[in-house]
Amino acid sequence: QVQLSQSGGGLVQSGGSLTLSCTASGRRFGYYTLGWFRHAPRKERDFVATITWSGNKTDYAASVKGRFTISRDSTKNMVYLQMYSLKPEDTAVYYCAARPLGVATWSHWGQGTQVTVSS
Repeated sequence: QVQLSQSGGGLVQSGGSLTLSCTASGRRFGYYTLGWFRHAPRKERDFVATITWSGNKTDYAASVKGRFTISRDSTKNMVYLQMYSLKPEDTAVYYCAARPLGVATWSHWGQGTQVTVSS
């Protein structure tokens, strides 16, 4: 069983930067696809970014492409989301997630961390 624990987040001014981290424990997640999602007030939870188990393929939501970077360090069981040029509309609770290779369902979730971008 994989447990995901997040850190980072907080309050930042528009145009600022933040980095979110997510650590997996319980077992190595080298063969898991990892992702970040966010849930803003009064909205559905949205996909933000994913990275394959090998780290050689990433995918981003159009709204964050060019501003956010997802990366992973499988030796440390960690995944990161570097966020630049933050906008007030990026304000949300951010979640890291993991799913086994070849499985469509995101089966493991972090506890969520608040990111607030002030204008």
